Amino acid sequence: MKAWIQAFRLRTLPLALSSIILGSLLAYKQLEEYFSYEIVGLCVLTTIFLQILSNLANDYGDSVHGADHEEREGPSRAVQSGAISLGAMKTAMILFSVLSLVSGLSLLYISLTSWTEFFYFLGLGVLSIIAAITYTAGKKPYGYAGLGDLSVYIFFGLVGVIGSYYLQVKELDLLLLFPASACGLLAVAVLNVNNIRDIESDIKAGKKSVPVRIGRKWAVLYHWTLLFSAMLLGLIYVSQTFESPLQWLFVLTFPLLRNNGMAVTKLTQPAELDPYLKQMAMSSLLFSVTFGVGQILPLFVDLSFLMGG
Repeated sequence: MKAWIQAFRLRTLPLALSSIILGSLLAYKQLEEYFSYEIVGLCVLTTIFLQILSNLANDYGDSVHGADHEEREGPSRAVQSGAISLGAMKTAMILFSVLSLVSGLSLLYISLTSWTEFFYFLGLGVLSIIAAITYTAGKKPYGYAGLGDLSVYIFFGLVGVIGSYYLQVKELDLLLLFPASACGLLAVAVLNVNNIRDIESDIKAGKKSVPVRIGRKWAVLYHWTLLFSAMLLGLIYVSQTFESPLQWLFVLTFPLLRNNGMAVTKLTQPAELDPYLKQMAMSSLLFSVTFGVGQILPLFVDLSFLMGG
């Protein structure tokens, strides 16, 4: 059981849930009393199943393709260490694929009212399952080709935020692209810290992540670009929807993002960089929470007197 819990990598769940939290809080701002907590619960459950599936597939795929070896930094993987067999891991992947599908179908059943919407989101859900598995598993895993960043941006940003918002509100708002993209870019930054840490071992395994392709120097610049872009997108969204100073609450996370960027810039040893992987994940979660909470606080706290209202 301990080996399976480690393989689930539960510490990755807060990052996976960041987009759901943000999308749901933005939806609450629009709905208030019509907000559905059942939809939120199933969004969270489906996301947890998908993230665990992705983690299991990553453990399986990296072991098969040789990315998990004794020189790799970071936590020990279950299959590589021999704690779980390849066959058992494959069975677990099938189980969590089914759980993700069942949970996703339940979510669509209670939230959507037309068959067009149902089949669109069903296709999106199936694509999410495929993406979770083929990131590092299969004959040609796209994570080994350096496409993991794009996938993380899409699923941890656009799909998570806009999807969870739409399931509640049943409407799309183009302005949501700003916070959704910010959330996605910060998730990519988490992956980038991981890939910078593992750059040497990934080179040996033939895993062509973005840092492997462009080198550490440019990967650091890429990291700063991700952080600054996320901050800028958040500022643009609030400037376009401004109602209260409380909406700037997320700015409190900027020092955390800066500290992560400085660590990635200065620390060159993988072991030194490893703690900042968790720090980046928590900073991303705090960004999403404070951003979303800042948008709904004006519903409960009136600061109009500060603006002469």
